[in-house]
Amino acid sequence: MSEQSPEGGRYADEPAHALPEYAERVLDVAELIPPGRVMTYGDVAEWLEQGGPRQVGRVMALYGGAAPWWRVVRADGVLLPGHEQRALGHYRAEGTPLKEASRAAEGHLPRIDMRRARWDGGDRAEGHT
Repeated sequence: MSEQSPEGGRYADEPAHALPEYAERVLDVAELIPPGRVMTYGDVAEWLEQGGPRQVGRVMALYGGAAPWWRVVRADGVLLPGHEQRALGHYRAEGTPLKEASRAAEGHLPRIDMRRARWDGGDRAEGHT
């Protein structure tokens, strides 16, 4: 079975031409984010100069399975609800900076250290979409 986004999105082998243009652009940005780094939903929208955090989140939920979905995150660094363990595995494998959870934190799950992990798109990467 093909990989699917954690939110029930498109299959990895679904043809790219089936994607809406905005979704394709969002996924292209997700692919540009280097391992160990993240962008927020709002960062992606700002980088594209189109849409907003909710639109980017919706694209990731519907179509993000074939992209590195764990690199597009909430601004507060909280791991994607319902997919924390999968995301955490990716973050640890890629060396993404994390903040260890306090004992009071629900589930004792770390957060992404946004100050260190956030990627600004560099020099707006070659072939910006």
